[in-house]
Parts: sequence; structure tokens; C-alpha cells
Amino acid sequence: MNALSLRRININAPYKVWSDGNRLRFESDNGIMYLADFELDSNPFFNAYWFNLANPLHRKSPGDVKIAQTVICIIEEFFRQNPDVLLYMCSTDKGQQAQRSRLFLRWFNGYEQQKKYAIKAYDVKSTDADGKPTKDYVALIVQRTHPQLDEIIARFDSEIAMFNDFKP
Repeated sequence: MNALSLRRININAPYKVWSDGNRLRFESDNGIMYLADFELDSNPFFNAYWFNLANPLHRKSPGDVKIAQTVICIIEEFFRQNPDVLLYMCSTDKGQQAQRSRLFLRWFNGYEQQKKYAIKAYDVKSTDADGKPTKDYVALIVQRTHPQLDEIIARFDSEIAMFNDFKP
């Protein structure tokens, strides 16, 4: 992955973002620390990265639009440096993955993001630690200008459908 420019991120990000090596960090006005990083996916067909966003102390986060704006600045810099596919899976912590998915998608349903990115959300059948059925929520984000956009979306649609067909 090509390195991200903290200078560029911080031009528009309402929260100051800094790096601790492999991860980016920022702290909200409420003192909540967020960590963000990108992990290469083993997809053999095209470059894809998982975007990871964590609140490591699991502190309750009030509605704060500056968190969304900061995350969008980070992701926009990712795409400026890496014309690849971005994947996001919501944390299952405390069974709130559906709410996290709705929040993440709301961040990307703004007019400017819809013009720049194709985003597709998937519900994936899964099981929790006790073996009970649950759902994981995965999002695919691709620049609308990506030359393989239709192929990427079709492949992920197919893979998600196949994965869901094999789950109880």
C-alpha cells in the first residue's frame, strides 16, 4: 500500500490525525481514541484492503459528526494514494454490528461521496461464539472511476451469495 499523507489528511480533518507506525490515530473532543489502519486482503483478482476502525477502550461515543468527517478524510487519502478496493466489516462487539453498519453507510451516503464512490453493503450469515446464527455486515467501496468497477461488484456479489448459500 502506498503511504498516506498525514499533512493532506489534516488539512480537512476536524480531528488531528497522527501515525504510530502502522496505524493512524485521532482523539475526539470527548477524549475517545480511535485507531484506523488498512490490511491487505488476499484477493487474487484485484488489490483490496480492509479498513479497520477501532475504539480500543470501547468507550461510548456520542453522535459526533467530526468523527465521520475525520474517517472520510482518511479514506479519501487512501483512495488518492491507492486506486484499489476498500472493504469494511463492522465490529461485532456487544452485538451492535447492524447499528455500526447503518452509521458507516450514512457517512458515505453524502452527495459528494456518492459522486466519487460506489458503495455496496452486504449482510453475511455467520455464527457467534456460542454457535448461534448472526449476521456480519460488510461494505465494499470502490472509486466510480475504477476501470474494473462492474467486474469488482459482480465478483463480490457472487462471493457473498456463495458464502451465504453455505451457511445455515
